[in-house]
Amino acid sequence: MAAQQMKPVASLLLVLNFCMYAIVLGIGAWSMNKAISHGFLIGADYSLPAHFSPIYFPMGNAATGFFVMFALIAGVAGAASVIAGASHLQSWTTASLPAAVSAATIAWSLTLLAMGFGCKEIELGMRNARLRTIEAFLIILSATQLLYIAAIYGVRK
Repeated sequence: MAAQQMKPVASLLLVLNFCMYAIVLGIGAWSMNKAISHGFLIGADYSLPAHFSPIYFPMGNAATGFFVMFALIAGVAGAASVIAGASHLQSWTTASLPAAVSAATIAWSLTLLAMGFGCKEIELGMRNARLRTIEAFLIILSATQLLYIAAIYGVRK
């Protein structure tokens, strides 16, 4: 009985996490596109700047490149974990639990990694509103993804 009571909670968290991961992917893709379009242009007669980084972003600070790349990876893993989660919610048995939990745990660990770079970016400062939005969503996702993992452990069949 208690296991069935967790199913609506898990469903709500799954939909909420998917929406937030989609927003992280959208803003992260915009940031990556801007960085590729406005990056360094090095010609044959130019030398690299003294503090050249292959992960250069025209907005933000030194942590922005790593933050955006890991946010994109976490967003893709989180969106992909929704597939296993949706399959598990349909059957809600112990047979589908390992796939859903392992996908959600991988997405959660990548979200924590991206959140760590986001915390470093907050510490360094000099970032725009879109980067602050991704940071906020990743901090929220680190908690809601953990709650989702705890909610789907309610299966006892």
